Amino acid sequence: MQNELTPERLSKLEVNERPSQAAGLRAVKVSLQHVEEYSALGDSMKALLKMNQKGGFDCPGCAWPDPDGRRSAIGEYCENGAKAIAEEATNRRVGPEWFARHSVAAMGEMTDFELGKSGRITHPMYLAPDATHYAPVSWEEAFRLIAEQLRTLDPDEAIFYTSGRASNEAAFLYQLFVRQYGTNNLPDCSNMCHESTGHALAEVLGLGKGTVTLEDVHDAELLIVVGQNPGTNHPRMLSALKECKDRGGRMISINPLPETGLMGFIDPQSPLSILKRGTDLSDLFLQVRINEDISLVRAICKLLWMEEQAAPGTVFDEEFIEAHTSGFGEWTAMLDATDFDECVAASGVPAPKIREAVDMIARSKKIVLSYAMGLTQHENSVDVIKEMVNLLLCMGAMGKPGAGICPTRGHSNVQGDRTVGVWEKLTPELRKSLQNYFNFKPPEHDGFDVVNSLKAMHEGKAKFFMGLGGNIISAVPDTVYAAKGLRQCEMTVHVSTKPNRSHVVHGKKALILPCLGRTEKDVRASGPQFVSCENSMGVVQSSQGVLEPRGPELRSEVAILCGLAAATLRGNTTVDWEEMAGNYDRIRDAIAACIPGFERYNEKVREPGGFYLPNGPRNRRFATSDGKAQFSVTDRSHHALGRDEFLMMTVRSHDQYNTTIYGMNDRYRGIHGERRVVMMSEEDMARAGFEPGASVDLSSEYDGEVRTARLFQVVPYPIPPGNVATYFPEANVLVPITRTTRGSNTPISKSVRVRVQRHKAME
Repeated sequence: MQNELTPERLSKLEVNERPSQAAGLRAVKVSLQHVEEYSALGDSMKALLKMNQKGGFDCPGCAWPDPDGRRSAIGEYCENGAKAIAEEATNRRVGPEWFARHSVAAMGEMTDFELGKSGRITHPMYLAPDATHYAPVSWEEAFRLIAEQLRTLDPDEAIFYTSGRASNEAAFLYQLFVRQYGTNNLPDCSNMCHESTGHALAEVLGLGKGTVTLEDVHDAELLIVVGQNPGTNHPRMLSALKECKDRGGRMISINPLPETGLMGFIDPQSPLSILKRGTDLSDLFLQVRINEDISLVRAICKLLWMEEQAAPGTVFDEEFIEAHTSGFGEWTAMLDATDFDECVAASGVPAPKIREAVDMIARSKKIVLSYAMGLTQHENSVDVIKEMVNLLLCMGAMGKPGAGICPTRGHSNVQGDRTVGVWEKLTPELRKSLQNYFNFKPPEHDGFDVVNSLKAMHEGKAKFFMGLGGNIISAVPDTVYAAKGLRQCEMTVHVSTKPNRSHVVHGKKALILPCLGRTEKDVRASGPQFVSCENSMGVVQSSQGVLEPRGPELRSEVAILCGLAAATLRGNTTVDWEEMAGNYDRIRDAIAACIPGFERYNEKVREPGGFYLPNGPRNRRFATSDGKAQFSVTDRSHHALGRDEFLMMTVRSHDQYNTTIYGMNDRYRGIHGERRVVMMSEEDMARAGFEPGASVDLSSEYDGEVRTARLFQVVPYPIPPGNVATYFPEANVLVPITRTTRGSNTPISKSVRVRVQRHKAME
């Protein structure tokens, strides 16, 4: 089974010097090479010029916002956005004849890169019980098969997963269908990434989202970028960082790896930037140990508090603290009891550098702190995020221009999906709205999140899985455990654009339903349609594709969901699914009636650039238990590593977006041709006796169970001793299902205890 999940074979590894600047003409060249090699050139160029433009379509990649005002006529896209377009606009097709040539077993021998580059799926496909190949099936037959399966189950035996690609309209219909069917089993990719953000920020600020706008980032005096790699995961963010620097702002970056995208940026659209060889981004880089950000920030806050005590009112924003916060006394008492030297030792950052950071922070009143999954995937991630909020609150850097917290979402509409109701926890407010508008009683008990869905399938308590987008088996932790659960399902269903690993790891029966991509035109009974998405900063805007569909059998996510709902619910529904499918304005009317902030939705979303959703903390209104922003008293991280253990974090390569592998190179880290690598400090390599390129096996042991990832190669890398980094999904098998974030139940993909030993060939 292991080989079927991630084929254990090595390619030719090449390690080169890491570049000092991200983007530039090299990024343009790589983008064009991908477009030329994998797609129809004319279509891709047409799409690129409309991506992220007002009246165009939203990039299927990250959720970084677009400028409210004028947007570049050359294009509002990055290298990875161009790669995403090349994937969607590909001239390669995966039709019935492809599946006839490739058995499921043969698909399992392909790498994720090879599967994804096969092309666009053109027809609904069905894998019958005990069949070796997927075979074509009509849409009507596909809906009948799914409906019949669902009607044999208790609703809580079915799991309905959502990726961040689904539009607001599709996501709203999905949760409506699932709740009319009778369950709240609506896990989504937020459960695995920013669930910790939603939990922490909702508790201390009253809203589980960021508080800043793009202009705030531009206008900040100080940017603190923690636990993220914008050059790869949010490349358009680099333009915002450059704008801040151009306006005189400064930047502190905090990360275990010295990522190129944190150090420098060459704007490929600016001849001056190219001639000047770019902009230095980080004024100060603090190389923290994995999951010791809380120790580092605690040390910073300790020194700030000491300076404030020495000269009251000169460092902290006393007026803001008094008027808008609670818990300050308890927090400062914790700082009084904090041992600075212990925090320094745990963080791995030298004390002089910490003092330099304190000096920069103390002299700044407009501070934006941005972070991503480097903070959200640990057992104590909720506390870590609260610690970041503590830093902002003491400086009064909340709810004013140029200041606030900026969690950077990794998928284009993952935040919007949650806003419109995709969540295993149905809030009382949404339950009441759905009941009043659609005249039915939604289920009241909580459903399964991702981790609990995996457990339910593994234990035989869930027998049906549907994925609206995504590649569940490559996204989740404890891959062998997860695969067993999926295989036990009576049926698995995936709404997809291209082949992926989840089509290989299937239930007793399996269906693949091919859908339109974000780039493609969507014409329904009432004419051309558009959908909408919400970005990381709470802006909702329209998205309308410009390319002809890659095949006549493709259907939009909305059309697929409406067809499935009508077939499953039949007369037991209060929704006119045919009307919803024919005119997306009707869906938006329902959203406007049920979701706060979407009033006059159809009117506002047609405005160029869309509209902002309400954001209380942005205006110093905090819907917390006491109506104020709350300081938190949290515990520091505690990792007890054995003498031969390392703390591992999984990361993306530059040729990767989420589970989609665009290529085999990680250009900004100098790693080419191979993904099965473990990045390790030269000090640790020498201690373990590993030479560069050594073949090794990795293992993790939790609760008496050993998990193994075989055949990796060691790459020397400037990472703190005791820490290692690997790519996901290759190393997901090591992430235990039994250990998750306290409060959010997020997998601990960024802090897994592992052993690294020389590779032993299977006998």
